[in-house]
Amino acid sequence: MLRTPHARVLDESDEPAVTELLATDPVATCWLAGRVEAVGTAPMAIGAPLWGFGVGRSLEAVCLAGANLIPFALPGAEQRAAHAFADRARRAGRRCSTIVGPAASVEPLWELLEPSWGPARDHRPRQPLLAVDGPPAVAPEPRVRPVRPDELDTLLPASIAMFTEEVGVSPLRSDGGAGYRARVGDLVRAGRSLAWIEHDAVVFKAEIGAVSRAACQVQGVWVAPAYRGRGIGTAGTAAVVEYARAAIAPVVSLYVNDYNARARAAYARVGFREVGVYSSVLF
Repeated sequence: MLRTPHARVLDESDEPAVTELLATDPVATCWLAGRVEAVGTAPMAIGAPLWGFGVGRSLEAVCLAGANLIPFALPGAEQRAAHAFADRARRAGRRCSTIVGPAASVEPLWELLEPSWGPARDHRPRQPLLAVDGPPAVAPEPRVRPVRPDELDTLLPASIAMFTEEVGVSPLRSDGGAGYRARVGDLVRAGRSLAWIEHDAVVFKAEIGAVSRAACQVQGVWVAPAYRGRGIGTAGTAAVVEYARAAIAPVVSLYVNDYNARARAAYARVGFREVGVYSSVLF
């Protein structure tokens, strides 16, 4: 009988190995790397179990088991890591709302978890991961700027509309939206929420949701329905890229559903290129 590979809970002594592993793909691991850079790998600091898979102190894969289950494995180690992480995840029970990360790490893990955790509300197995490391290829929209804290109530309806369109459920369904409002407010105060606001209404918005020293990841790109089809998403995203590269990180990334041809074309016009593939499982 083959023994299931073992995954262990990492601690502060594992930080150098985790950092070395995540540096092998700084765009794909932007969220995890940013979290480790900010708080380290001590269990109490990172706020959720961080599982590691490897031999001794060296690591072939990690998985953060928080509100999102986020795995990352070196090429060639994905299947072994999936077995190790699935064993821990089954024993812990599902506590996450999403499994998300590089498709090569997410897909084998979900295949093992689906019999006990499924069915998923939505499964998006191919989401191109895009990045740009130079100036945008189109003129940025000059009216896109960081949102001020006193504009949170103006921004929030647009954020809720974006979330509902993208995820398929309202962020207000849990705790009346208090947690979502707090998250949006945190991004505003950090200078990572950008918008074009006209007459107290949002025309365009986007957030920089993940930040590491090497890269950042844009999320929540949205154009008000009445303004769609005018190129505002392209110019607005270009403004976000310009701001992010100047103020946050040298590489700007995002991931997009493969079937969203309009968004993919807009991002290509901005200068994004495909550098990988993400996958998401939503519960």
